[in-house]
Amino acid sequence: MIDYIKGQIIELNPSEMTVEAYGIGYKILISLQTFSFFEGKPDATVYIHHYLREDEELFYGFGTKDERTLFRLLIGVSGIGAATARMMLSSLSADEIRNAIIAEDIVKIKSIKGIGLKSAQRLILELKDKVIKGNGTEISGLINKADNGIMEEASTALILLGFTKANVQKVLNSLLKENPQISLENLIKASLKKL
Repeated sequence: MIDYIKGQIIELNPSEMTVEAYGIGYKILISLQTFSFFEGKPDATVYIHHYLREDEELFYGFGTKDERTLFRLLIGVSGIGAATARMMLSSLSADEIRNAIIAEDIVKIKSIKGIGLKSAQRLILELKDKVIKGNGTEISGLINKADNGIMEEASTALILLGFTKANVQKVLNSLLKENPQISLENLIKASLKKL
């Protein structure tokens, strides 16, 4: 499996790019986010999602692992294919997509070409918990296992106080990202101020 292709950018346009590595030119399908990421750069390290079917073989490329992770989450939803996921990442930033899923903003998700009401609802239903837990984002890599115990305890305490799980997880993730060494007591206090 190909993880990334590193080489010289030969051609770059809003929907695809060609990267030459060791004399081989790779045609890679990209989103507008990735286009903006590489615009004006002579070289690139493009993170690859290898799409292989009986009748076609395609490379989808991303400027960051974060964008690729979100793309893979999106195509895991039934009814969302690779072309639709690429369209989503061209219409909204990765953070906007995650925030729309967490906030259950059906109108924003439906505003993307190719996404109807049922697809938007399915997307929220299937991905909300995964996005809140940090899947599809680099946040999960920043929180180590020792912090997970603190996060779970803080989460349980705040939910028992009547706050929703979605809001609690979002606040805890941002606080732990800012200060990974925070104590349980201070984490709960800081969370109460933000909730």
